[in-house]
Amino acid sequence: MKKTGLTTFALAMLITGAVDSIRNLPAASLFGSSLIFFFIFSAIVFLIPSALVSAELASGSTEESGIYHWIRRVFGEKAAFLAVWLQWIANLVWFPTILSFIAGLICYLIKPELAQNKVYLVTVILITFWALTFVNLRGINVSAKFASFCAIFGMVIPMTLIIVLAIAWLILGKPSQIHFTVSNIFPTLSNANTWVSLTAIMTAFAGMELAAVHIKDIRDPQKTFPRALYISVWLILTTMLLGSLAIAIVLPQSQISLVNGVMQAFTSFFEAYHIGWLIPVMTVMILIGSLGGIVSWVISPAKGLLQAAQMGYLPEFLKKENKHGVAANLLIAQAVIVSAVCAAFLFMPSVSGSYWLLTALSTQLYMLMYVMMFVAGICTRYKFPNSERSFSIPGGKFGIWAASLAGLTGCFTTLTVGFFPPDGINVGSVFHYEAVFCSGILAMLLPILFFYGYKSYKSSCTLRMSEAKA
Repeated sequence: MKKTGLTTFALAMLITGAVDSIRNLPAASLFGSSLIFFFIFSAIVFLIPSALVSAELASGSTEESGIYHWIRRVFGEKAAFLAVWLQWIANLVWFPTILSFIAGLICYLIKPELAQNKVYLVTVILITFWALTFVNLRGINVSAKFASFCAIFGMVIPMTLIIVLAIAWLILGKPSQIHFTVSNIFPTLSNANTWVSLTAIMTAFAGMELAAVHIKDIRDPQKTFPRALYISVWLILTTMLLGSLAIAIVLPQSQISLVNGVMQAFTSFFEAYHIGWLIPVMTVMILIGSLGGIVSWVISPAKGLLQAAQMGYLPEFLKKENKHGVAANLLIAQAVIVSAVCAAFLFMPSVSGSYWLLTALSTQLYMLMYVMMFVAGICTRYKFPNSERSFSIPGGKFGIWAASLAGLTGCFTTLTVGFFPPDGINVGSVFHYEAVFCSGILAMLLPILFFYGYKSYKSSCTLRMSEAKA
């Protein structure tokens, strides 16, 4: 495979484009002015710890990296396969949510009412995901260039613009839907629904570790990866916090749509400033940014699963790579499963309800993987104390313990509140939500047992053949 030599900038854009998505802003804006507290809280207990721990784990790798190899090094193959499976399957559940956002954007160019049409959403989701799958079949070099272009023109520029528009809104003395008082910024923590909504922000910060699977394709990876993470953390935190506040300032909480809230906000700004002709232009730019974000999520988790497949956990045909070094059959299988997951939009009473269910389900699965990663970060320090690392979390053992425990706190908080349905979103009865939610988690985890059995059966067959030859 030809080495692409991803630079710090290219890698930072790949990470930022994957994690920092403008589609996350509406869900976070539901917090109102208290989102300042929750963004800082989430950054302390999740975003920064996950960046620090993944940077340290990656800086000790030169040939292979990613969650599979980090967990395998400490806990063995079975635990490693569980971790990479959780990462992969969580993304398959998440894909329909970001794709539904894209479908909502297209509605603004055609007919806004279509955003609540389930058949339309599913159709656009399937067409878009299959198209991006074929883009990724061209290899990581093409994917990285595409993601960098989309991140700049479809994420950084729109994010900057919505922030500038909100600042101008306040300077001009226009009415704000939120107020920055101490009582509003610091929420009532006894309110269960406040913590339930935290799922949206924690989900928005997931994915910092993804780019590590491309360690072979990174120029000077032990230095480049930590630098790229540092740049990404600040870009993600700043743009998402200020962007979410911009939506909360201009839109009443009851009117914010999880699917097309961003365009609602831009429409309000543009109409107030008499520049409505920019609405279709901005729609296309955000659409480009969303497509770029998905590219990273399509190929990176699949490449992590390929690492496990090469150890015998998946059938041989899924390991086949094309001339661009991409596991083509695995990506095709992934697209088939995502197509099936899209049926969730047909089983929930509302589009927003389906969006929330899939977001919460994806978050639960992903947080389980992060629990394993944070524990692995601690254990790696003790099991390989003399391992060469170009980056180590400052503070020695205290530093790794502090970062990992903070991350575990965020993970367990999110895992706990994920089982409670939110107020204000039609997810059906509590029993209906819990039944679908728990069934979804079970359905996503059960295949693990099959693949463990497959690996065991395959190993026993190989042993019998060897004995027969002897």
